[in-house]
Amino acid sequence: MTRLRRMALCAVAAIALVAGGGALAGPANASPAVPTGPQPIVGGTTAAQGEFPWMVRLSMGCGGAMYTTSLVLTAAHCVNGTGTNTSITATWGSVDLQDPSRTTRQSNYVYRAPGYNGNGKDWALIRLASPISSPLLRIATDTSLHSGSFTVAGWGAAVQGGGQQRYLRKATVPFISDSTCAAQGGEYAGLIANEEICAGVLPGGGIDTCQGDSGGPMFKRDASNEWVQVGITSWGIGCAQPNAPGVYTEVRTFAADILAAAVSLGGGPGGGGVAVGNPGSRTSTVGTAVSATHSASGGTAPYTWSATGLPPGLSISSSTGTVSGTPTTAGSYGVTVTATAAAGGSGSTSYTWTVNAVGGCGAITNGTDLTIPDVSTVESTITVSGCSGNASASSSVEVHIVHTYRGDLVVTLVAPDGSLYTLHNRTGGSADNLDSTFTVNLSSEARNGAWKLRVRDAAAADTGYLNSWTLTL
Repeated sequence: MTRLRRMALCAVAAIALVAGGGALAGPANASPAVPTGPQPIVGGTTAAQGEFPWMVRLSMGCGGAMYTTSLVLTAAHCVNGTGTNTSITATWGSVDLQDPSRTTRQSNYVYRAPGYNGNGKDWALIRLASPISSPLLRIATDTSLHSGSFTVAGWGAAVQGGGQQRYLRKATVPFISDSTCAAQGGEYAGLIANEEICAGVLPGGGIDTCQGDSGGPMFKRDASNEWVQVGITSWGIGCAQPNAPGVYTEVRTFAADILAAAVSLGGGPGGGGVAVGNPGSRTSTVGTAVSATHSASGGTAPYTWSATGLPPGLSISSSTGTVSGTPTTAGSYGVTVTATAAAGGSGSTSYTWTVNAVGGCGAITNGTDLTIPDVSTVESTITVSGCSGNASASSSVEVHIVHTYRGDLVVTLVAPDGSLYTLHNRTGGSADNLDSTFTVNLSSEARNGAWKLRVRDAAAADTGYLNSWTLTL
Protein backbone atom coordinates (compact mmCIF):
# COMPACT_ATOMS: atom_id res chain seq x y z
CA MET A 1 0.00 0.00 0.00
CA THR A 2 1.40 3.41 -0.97
CA ARG A 3 2.28 5.92 1.72
CA LEU A 4 -0.28 8.69 1.45
CA ARG A 5 1.37 12.07 2.00
CA ARG A 6 -0.83 14.61 3.69
CA MET A 7 -0.63 17.55 1.35
CA ALA A 8 -3.49 19.19 -0.46
CA LEU A 9 -5.20 17.02 -3.03
CA CYS A 10 -4.45 19.66 -5.63
CA ALA A 11 -0.77 19.64 -4.75
CA VAL A 12 1.97 17.09 -4.45
CA ALA A 13 0.58 15.56 -1.27
CA ALA A 14 -1.22 17.03 1.68
CA ILE A 15 -3.00 16.31 4.89
CA ALA A 16 -5.73 17.99 6.74
CA LEU A 17 -6.50 18.05 10.36
CA VAL A 18 -9.63 16.03 10.63
CA ALA A 19 -10.68 16.13 14.16
CA GLY A 20 -11.49 12.60 13.75
CA GLY A 21 -10.62 12.06 10.15
CA GLY A 22 -7.18 13.39 9.56
CA ALA A 23 -4.41 11.68 7.84
CA LEU A 24 -1.96 12.72 5.26
CA ALA A 25 -3.26 12.58 1.80
CA GLY A 26 -1.20 11.28 -1.01
CA PRO A 27 0.04 12.82 -4.21
CA ALA A 28 -2.47 13.41 -6.97
CA ASN A 29 -1.54 10.11 -8.59
CA ALA A 30 -1.93 8.02 -5.41
CA SER A 31 -5.04 5.91 -5.07
CA PRO A 32 -7.03 6.33 -1.86
CA ALA A 33 -6.61 3.45 0.56
CA VAL A 34 -10.25 3.69 1.63
CA PRO A 35 -13.47 5.21 0.27
CA THR A 36 -13.59 8.99 0.33
CA GLY A 37 -17.23 9.38 1.32
CA PRO A 38 -18.38 11.41 4.34
CA GLN A 39 -17.02 10.43 7.73
CA PRO A 40 -17.83 11.80 11.18
CA ILE A 41 -15.43 14.37 12.60
CA VAL A 42 -14.34 13.04 15.98
CA GLY A 43 -12.41 14.88 18.66
CA GLY A 44 -11.43 18.09 16.88
CA THR A 45 -12.42 21.69 17.53
CA THR A 46 -11.91 25.10 15.94
CA ALA A 47 -8.83 26.82 17.32
CA ALA A 48 -9.25 30.17 19.05
CA GLN A 49 -7.78 33.31 17.48
CA GLY A 50 -4.20 33.66 18.73
CA GLU A 51 -4.13 30.21 20.34
CA PHE A 52 -1.31 28.97 18.09
CA PRO A 53 0.18 32.25 16.83
CA TRP A 54 3.07 30.61 14.93
CA MET A 55 0.80 28.57 12.59
CA VAL A 56 1.19 29.20 8.84
CA ARG A 57 -0.87 28.11 5.84
CA LEU A 58 1.10 27.60 2.61
CA SER A 59 -0.43 28.12 -0.82
CA MET A 60 0.56 24.71 -2.21
CA GLY A 61 -1.85 23.17 0.29
CA CYS A 62 0.40 22.51 3.30
CA GLY A 63 0.84 23.88 6.80
CA GLY A 64 3.92 25.02 8.68
CA ALA A 65 5.19 26.79 11.77
CA MET A 66 7.34 29.90 12.22
CA TYR A 67 10.84 28.67 13.12
CA THR A 68 12.31 32.16 12.84
CA THR A 69 10.63 35.41 11.82
CA SER A 70 11.71 34.71 8.22
CA LEU A 71 11.66 30.90 8.05
CA VAL A 72 8.72 28.47 8.00
CA LEU A 73 9.40 24.85 8.98
CA THR A 74 7.32 22.44 6.90
CA ALA A 75 7.54 18.99 5.26
CA ALA A 76 10.02 18.12 2.51
CA HIS A 77 7.28 16.47 0.46
CA CYS A 78 5.49 19.83 0.26
CA VAL A 79 8.25 21.36 -1.88
CA ASN A 80 10.04 20.33 -5.07
CA GLY A 81 13.66 20.86 -4.02
CA THR A 82 16.25 23.34 -2.80
CA GLY A 83 16.69 26.67 -4.54
CA THR A 84 15.16 30.02 -5.40
CA ASN A 85 11.36 29.90 -5.23
CA THR A 86 9.05 32.92 -5.29
CA SER A 87 5.82 31.02 -5.97
CA ILE A 88 4.73 30.11 -2.42
CA THR A 89 2.40 32.37 -0.44
CA ALA A 90 2.45 32.05 3.36
CA THR A 91 -0.66 33.17 5.27
CA TRP A 92 -0.24 34.02 8.96
CA GLY A 93 -1.97 35.83 11.79
CA SER A 94 -5.54 34.53 11.69
CA VAL A 95 -7.39 31.27 12.18
CA ASP A 96 -9.72 32.43 9.37
CA LEU A 97 -8.09 32.19 5.94
CA GLN A 98 -10.54 34.86 4.71
CA ASP A 99 -9.84 37.32 7.53
CA PRO A 100 -8.96 40.68 5.88
CA SER A 101 -6.43 41.34 8.66
CA ARG A 102 -4.38 38.23 7.88
CA THR A 103 -0.75 38.67 6.85
CA THR A 104 0.70 37.19 3.65
CA ARG A 105 4.29 36.86 2.49
CA GLN A 106 5.86 35.43 -0.65
CA SER A 107 8.71 32.97 -0.48
CA ASN A 108 12.11 33.70 -2.00
CA TYR A 109 13.99 30.46 -1.27
CA VAL A 110 13.31 26.84 -0.29
CA TYR A 111 15.68 24.47 1.50
CA ARG A 112 14.69 20.78 1.39
CA ALA A 113 16.35 18.22 3.67
CA PRO A 114 19.44 16.78 1.94
CA GLY A 115 18.94 13.16 0.95
CA TYR A 116 15.15 13.28 1.04
CA ASN A 117 13.78 10.54 -1.22
CA GLY A 118 10.19 10.15 -0.03
CA ASN A 119 11.01 8.11 3.07
CA GLY A 120 12.12 9.83 6.27
CA LYS A 121 13.98 13.15 6.45
CA ASP A 122 10.65 14.85 5.73
CA TRP A 123 11.48 18.47 6.63
CA ALA A 124 12.10 21.71 4.76
CA LEU A 125 12.53 25.42 5.43
CA ILE A 126 10.81 28.15 3.38
CA ARG A 127 12.41 31.58 3.55
CA LEU A 128 10.03 34.53 3.30
CA ALA A 129 10.79 37.64 1.29
CA SER A 130 10.44 39.78 4.43
CA PRO A 131 10.12 38.93 8.13
CA ILE A 132 6.87 38.48 10.04
CA SER A 133 6.73 39.72 13.62
CA SER A 134 5.59 36.33 14.91
CA PRO A 135 6.07 34.27 18.06
CA LEU A 136 8.24 31.24 17.25
CA LEU A 137 7.60 27.55 17.87
CA ARG A 138 10.68 25.96 19.45
CA ILE A 139 11.55 22.44 18.27
CA ALA A 140 12.43 19.46 20.46
CA THR A 141 16.09 18.45 20.78
CA ASP A 142 15.59 15.20 22.75
CA THR A 143 12.96 12.52 23.44
CA SER A 144 11.76 13.89 26.79
CA LEU A 145 8.37 14.85 25.30
CA HIS A 146 7.82 11.52 23.49
CA SER A 147 4.95 10.39 25.68
CA GLY A 148 1.37 11.24 26.58
CA SER A 149 -0.62 13.20 24.01
CA PHE A 150 0.18 15.81 21.38
CA THR A 151 -1.76 18.63 19.74
CA VAL A 152 -2.04 18.76 15.95
CA ALA A 153 -3.47 21.68 13.98
CA GLY A 154 -4.19 22.63 10.39
CA TRP A 155 -6.59 23.85 7.74
CA GLY A 156 -6.80 20.48 6.00
CA ALA A 157 -9.77 18.38 5.03
CA ALA A 158 -12.36 17.45 7.64
CA VAL A 159 -13.15 14.23 5.75
CA GLN A 160 -10.87 12.07 3.67
CA GLY A 161 -10.72 13.47 0.16
CA GLY A 162 -12.40 16.73 1.20
CA GLY A 163 -11.27 20.30 0.68
CA GLN A 164 -9.32 22.57 2.98
CA GLN A 165 -11.10 24.26 5.86
CA ARG A 166 -11.59 27.99 6.18
CA TYR A 167 -10.89 27.95 9.92
CA LEU A 168 -7.90 26.43 11.71
CA ARG A 169 -8.78 23.23 13.55
CA LYS A 170 -6.99 21.32 16.31
CA ALA A 171 -7.16 17.90 17.91
CA THR A 172 -5.34 15.77 20.47
CA VAL A 173 -3.58 12.57 19.42
CA PRO A 174 -1.88 10.06 21.75
CA PHE A 175 1.76 9.01 21.33
CA ILE A 176 2.30 5.56 19.81
CA SER A 177 5.59 3.71 20.27
CA ASP A 178 7.60 2.70 17.19
CA SER A 179 7.03 -0.99 17.87
CA THR A 180 3.26 -0.59 18.21
CA CYS A 181 3.09 1.58 15.10
CA ALA A 182 5.15 -0.85 13.01
CA ALA A 183 2.95 -3.72 14.21
CA GLN A 184 0.02 -2.22 12.26
CA GLY A 185 1.65 -3.79 9.20
CA GLY A 186 1.69 -2.66 5.58
CA GLU A 187 3.55 0.62 5.09
CA TYR A 188 3.78 1.02 8.86
CA ALA A 189 6.11 -2.00 9.01
CA GLY A 190 8.66 0.19 7.21
CA LEU A 191 8.58 2.94 9.87
CA ILE A 192 12.02 4.58 10.05
CA ALA A 193 13.09 4.65 13.69
CA ASN A 194 14.43 8.02 14.93
CA GLU A 195 13.24 9.76 11.75
CA GLU A 196 9.49 9.11 12.15
CA ILE A 197 7.17 9.17 15.16
CA CYS A 198 3.56 7.96 15.28
CA ALA A 199 0.47 9.35 17.00
CA GLY A 200 -3.22 8.52 16.83
CA VAL A 201 -5.99 6.44 18.36
CA LEU A 202 -5.57 2.67 18.24
CA PRO A 203 -7.29 0.56 17.26
CA GLY A 204 -10.39 2.59 16.42
CA GLY A 205 -8.99 5.70 14.73
CA GLY A 206 -11.32 8.69 14.61
CA ILE A 207 -8.76 11.45 15.31
CA ASP A 208 -6.06 12.32 12.82
CA THR A 209 -4.56 14.80 10.40
CA CYS A 210 -5.73 14.64 6.76
CA GLN A 211 -5.31 16.11 3.28
CA GLY A 212 -3.96 19.66 3.56
CA ASP A 213 -2.28 19.28 6.98
CA SER A 214 1.13 18.16 5.67
CA GLY A 215 4.01 20.17 7.06
CA GLY A 216 2.01 21.40 10.05
CA PRO A 217 3.41 20.90 13.55
CA MET A 218 2.64 18.26 16.16
CA PHE A 219 3.42 19.83 19.53
CA LYS A 220 2.94 19.73 23.31
CA ARG A 221 3.79 21.79 26.38
CA ASP A 222 7.06 21.19 28.24
CA ALA A 223 7.72 21.45 31.99
CA SER A 224 7.80 25.26 31.75
CA ASN A 225 4.38 25.27 29.99
CA GLU A 226 5.90 26.36 26.68
CA TRP A 227 4.74 24.80 23.41
CA VAL A 228 7.44 22.67 21.75
CA GLN A 229 7.24 21.07 18.30
CA VAL A 230 7.83 17.31 18.41
CA GLY A 231 6.78 16.32 14.88
CA ILE A 232 5.93 17.49 11.36
CA THR A 233 2.84 16.03 9.71
CA SER A 234 4.15 13.61 7.10
CA TRP A 235 2.03 10.61 6.04
CA GLY A 236 -0.56 8.00 6.89
CA ILE A 237 -2.97 5.54 5.30
CA GLY A 238 -6.32 7.26 4.85
CA CYS A 239 -7.69 9.74 7.37
CA ALA A 240 -8.51 8.60 10.90
CA GLN A 241 -9.00 5.00 9.80
CA PRO A 242 -8.81 2.08 12.26
CA ASN A 243 -5.27 0.76 12.83
CA ALA A 244 -3.85 3.54 10.65
CA PRO A 245 -2.23 6.26 12.79
CA GLY A 246 -0.57 9.43 11.55
CA VAL A 247 3.18 9.44 11.00
CA TYR A 248 5.20 12.57 11.76
CA THR A 249 8.81 13.63 11.17
CA GLU A 250 10.71 13.22 14.45
CA VAL A 251 12.17 16.73 14.62
CA ARG A 252 14.56 16.15 17.51
CA THR A 253 16.66 13.94 15.21
CA PHE A 254 17.05 16.79 12.73
CA ALA A 255 17.18 19.72 15.20
CA ALA A 256 20.89 20.41 14.63
CA ASP A 257 20.52 20.11 10.85
CA ILE A 258 17.51 22.44 10.85
CA LEU A 259 19.40 25.01 12.91
CA ALA A 260 22.45 24.80 10.64
CA ALA A 261 20.25 25.24 7.58
CA ALA A 262 18.52 28.22 9.21
CA VAL A 263 21.88 29.85 9.93
CA SER A 264 22.90 29.37 6.30
CA LEU A 265 19.65 31.04 5.22
CA GLY A 266 20.06 34.06 7.46
CA GLY A 267 20.12 32.98 11.10
CA GLY A 268 18.55 30.62 13.61
CA PRO A 269 15.93 31.51 16.23
CA GLY A 270 17.06 34.53 18.24
CA GLY A 271 20.17 34.63 16.07
CA GLY A 272 21.65 31.62 17.85
CA GLY A 273 19.01 29.06 18.67
CA VAL A 274 18.39 30.29 22.24
CA ALA A 275 14.89 29.61 23.61
CA VAL A 276 13.67 31.19 26.85
CA GLY A 277 10.95 29.43 28.82
CA ASN A 278 7.74 31.41 29.32
CA PRO A 279 6.44 31.27 32.92
CA GLY A 280 2.97 32.54 31.98
CA SER A 281 1.22 35.56 33.47
CA ARG A 282 2.29 36.38 37.04
CA THR A 283 0.43 38.14 39.87
CA SER A 284 1.83 39.66 43.06
CA THR A 285 0.94 42.29 45.67
CA VAL A 286 2.53 45.62 46.58
CA GLY A 287 4.86 45.16 49.57
CA THR A 288 5.19 41.36 49.24
CA ALA A 289 8.64 40.06 48.19
CA VAL A 290 8.84 37.84 45.11
CA SER A 291 11.40 35.57 43.45
CA ALA A 292 11.01 33.97 40.01
CA THR A 293 13.73 32.12 38.06
CA HIS A 294 13.73 31.83 34.26
CA SER A 295 15.20 29.04 32.14
CA ALA A 296 16.84 28.90 28.71
CA SER A 297 18.06 26.26 26.30
CA GLY A 298 20.08 26.23 23.08
CA GLY A 299 23.17 28.19 22.24
CA THR A 300 26.25 28.02 24.48
CA ALA A 301 25.91 28.41 28.25
CA PRO A 302 26.36 30.35 30.47
CA TYR A 303 23.70 32.92 29.61
CA THR A 304 23.64 36.62 30.40
CA TRP A 305 20.17 37.75 31.45
CA SER A 306 18.36 41.07 31.04
CA ALA A 307 14.76 42.27 31.31
CA THR A 308 12.60 45.22 30.34
CA GLY A 309 9.22 46.30 31.70
CA LEU A 310 9.63 44.81 35.19
CA PRO A 311 7.33 46.24 37.90
CA PRO A 312 9.05 48.95 39.99
CA GLY A 313 11.00 47.37 42.85
CA LEU A 314 12.00 44.26 40.90
CA SER A 315 15.26 43.43 39.10
CA ILE A 316 16.81 40.45 37.31
CA SER A 317 20.11 38.76 38.11
CA SER A 318 22.30 38.88 35.01
CA SER A 319 23.91 35.53 35.92
CA THR A 320 20.95 33.42 37.11
CA GLY A 321 17.87 34.86 35.38
CA THR A 322 16.11 35.24 38.75
CA VAL A 323 13.74 38.19 39.15
CA SER A 324 13.51 39.29 42.77
CA GLY A 325 12.57 42.23 44.97
CA THR A 326 9.47 43.82 46.45
CA PRO A 327 6.98 45.48 44.07
CA THR A 328 6.16 49.05 45.00
CA THR A 329 3.53 50.16 42.48
CA ALA A 330 0.25 48.53 41.49
CA GLY A 331 -0.41 48.04 37.79
CA SER A 332 -0.10 45.70 34.81
CA TYR A 333 3.36 45.44 33.27
CA GLY A 334 4.50 43.91 29.97
CA VAL A 335 7.75 42.10 30.79
CA THR A 336 10.33 40.86 28.26
CA VAL A 337 13.17 38.64 29.49
CA THR A 338 16.22 38.00 27.26
CA ALA A 339 18.99 35.41 27.56
CA THR A 340 22.22 35.94 25.58
CA ALA A 341 24.44 32.90 25.00
CA ALA A 342 28.18 32.98 25.70
CA ALA A 343 29.06 32.28 22.07
CA GLY A 344 26.53 34.77 20.71
CA GLY A 345 22.86 34.60 19.86
CA SER A 346 19.94 35.39 22.12
CA GLY A 347 16.31 34.58 22.73
CA SER A 348 13.46 36.34 24.50
CA THR A 349 10.05 35.69 25.97
CA SER A 350 7.29 38.10 27.02
CA TYR A 351 4.45 37.90 29.52
CA THR A 352 2.25 40.08 31.75
CA TRP A 353 3.03 40.76 35.41
CA THR A 354 0.13 42.20 37.42
CA VAL A 355 0.78 43.90 40.77
CA ASN A 356 -2.29 44.32 43.00
CA ALA A 357 -2.58 47.07 45.59
CA VAL A 358 -2.78 46.09 49.25
CA GLY A 359 -6.45 46.10 50.21
CA GLY A 360 -7.61 46.17 46.62
CA CYS A 361 -7.72 43.74 43.73
CA GLY A 362 -6.93 44.17 40.10
CA ALA A 363 -7.87 41.79 37.33
CA ILE A 364 -6.65 38.23 37.89
CA THR A 365 -6.63 35.77 34.98
CA ASN A 366 -6.54 32.01 34.79
CA GLY A 367 -5.32 31.30 31.26
CA THR A 368 -4.91 27.54 31.52
CA ASP A 369 -6.95 25.67 28.91
CA LEU A 370 -9.53 23.32 30.44
CA THR A 371 -11.27 20.74 28.25
CA ILE A 372 -15.08 20.61 28.54
CA PRO A 373 -16.11 17.03 27.68
CA ASP A 374 -19.58 16.37 26.31
CA VAL A 375 -22.35 16.41 28.96
CA SER A 376 -20.05 17.11 31.89
CA THR A 377 -19.10 19.77 34.44
CA VAL A 378 -15.64 21.25 34.98
CA GLU A 379 -14.26 23.93 37.30
CA SER A 380 -11.37 26.39 37.01
CA THR A 381 -10.01 28.22 40.08
CA ILE A 382 -8.60 31.68 40.81
CA THR A 383 -7.25 32.12 44.34
CA VAL A 384 -7.27 35.68 45.70
CA SER A 385 -5.04 36.69 48.61
CA GLY A 386 -3.60 39.89 50.03
CA CYS A 387 -6.86 41.81 49.50
CA SER A 388 -9.03 43.29 52.23
CA GLY A 389 -12.77 43.79 52.58
CA ASN A 390 -15.58 42.67 50.33
CA ALA A 391 -15.77 42.61 46.57
CA SER A 392 -17.43 45.35 44.53
CA ALA A 393 -21.10 45.65 43.62
CA SER A 394 -19.84 46.01 40.03
CA SER A 395 -17.35 43.16 39.95
CA SER A 396 -16.75 41.60 36.55
CA VAL A 397 -16.10 38.13 35.17
CA GLU A 398 -14.65 37.95 31.65
CA VAL A 399 -15.14 34.50 30.10
CA HIS A 400 -13.65 33.01 26.91
CA ILE A 401 -14.93 29.55 25.97
CA VAL A 402 -14.30 27.83 22.63
CA HIS A 403 -17.32 25.61 21.92
CA THR A 404 -19.32 24.48 18.90
CA TYR A 405 -22.77 25.10 20.44
CA ARG A 406 -23.08 27.98 22.92
CA GLY A 407 -26.63 27.01 23.83
CA ASP A 408 -25.34 23.86 25.58
CA LEU A 409 -23.45 25.84 28.21
CA VAL A 410 -24.31 26.82 31.78
CA VAL A 411 -21.64 29.04 33.34
CA THR A 412 -21.64 29.79 37.07
CA LEU A 413 -19.32 31.76 39.36
CA VAL A 414 -18.79 30.00 42.70
CA ALA A 415 -17.74 32.31 45.56
CA PRO A 416 -15.30 31.11 48.25
CA ASP A 417 -18.24 30.56 50.64
CA GLY A 418 -20.07 28.40 48.08
CA SER A 419 -22.55 31.04 46.89
CA LEU A 420 -23.54 30.62 43.23
CA TYR A 421 -23.88 33.36 40.61
CA THR A 422 -25.25 32.25 37.24
CA LEU A 423 -23.55 34.09 34.39
CA HIS A 424 -24.82 32.25 31.31
CA ASN A 425 -27.67 29.76 31.10
CA ARG A 426 -27.96 28.00 27.73
CA THR A 427 -28.56 31.07 25.60
CA GLY A 428 -27.16 31.77 22.16
CA GLY A 429 -28.54 28.76 20.32
CA SER A 430 -26.17 27.07 17.86
CA ALA A 431 -23.67 29.95 17.76
CA ASP A 432 -20.02 29.06 18.38
CA ASN A 433 -17.97 30.16 21.39
CA LEU A 434 -18.73 32.32 24.41
CA ASP A 435 -16.73 35.55 24.71
CA SER A 436 -18.49 37.78 27.24
CA THR A 437 -17.88 39.99 30.25
CA PHE A 438 -20.48 39.70 33.03
CA THR A 439 -21.05 42.35 35.71
CA VAL A 440 -21.94 40.82 39.08
CA ASN A 441 -22.87 42.31 42.46
CA LEU A 442 -20.42 40.57 44.81
CA SER A 443 -20.57 43.15 47.59
CA SER A 444 -21.61 40.48 50.11
CA GLU A 445 -18.55 38.33 49.35
CA ALA A 446 -15.09 38.61 50.92
CA ARG A 447 -12.43 39.15 48.26
CA ASN A 448 -9.92 36.60 49.55
CA GLY A 449 -10.35 32.90 48.88
CA ALA A 450 -10.75 30.37 46.08
CA TRP A 451 -13.17 31.56 43.38
CA LYS A 452 -14.32 29.00 40.85
CA LEU A 453 -15.79 29.21 37.36
CA ARG A 454 -18.06 26.21 36.88
CA VAL A 455 -18.89 25.27 33.28
CA ARG A 456 -21.50 22.62 32.50
CA ASP A 457 -22.13 21.14 29.07
CA ALA A 458 -25.83 20.35 29.43
CA ALA A 459 -26.56 18.61 26.11
CA ALA A 460 -24.99 15.94 23.93
CA ALA A 461 -23.04 16.20 20.67
CA ASP A 462 -20.80 19.28 21.09
CA THR A 463 -17.57 19.86 23.01
CA GLY A 464 -15.03 22.61 23.61
CA TYR A 465 -12.70 24.08 26.20
CA LEU A 466 -12.37 26.99 28.60
CA ASN A 467 -9.66 29.18 27.12
CA SER A 468 -9.36 31.77 29.91
CA TRP A 469 -11.33 33.76 32.46
CA THR A 470 -10.56 36.98 34.33
CA LEU A 471 -11.97 38.04 37.71
CA THR A 472 -12.04 41.68 38.76
CA LEU A 473 -13.27 42.23 42.31
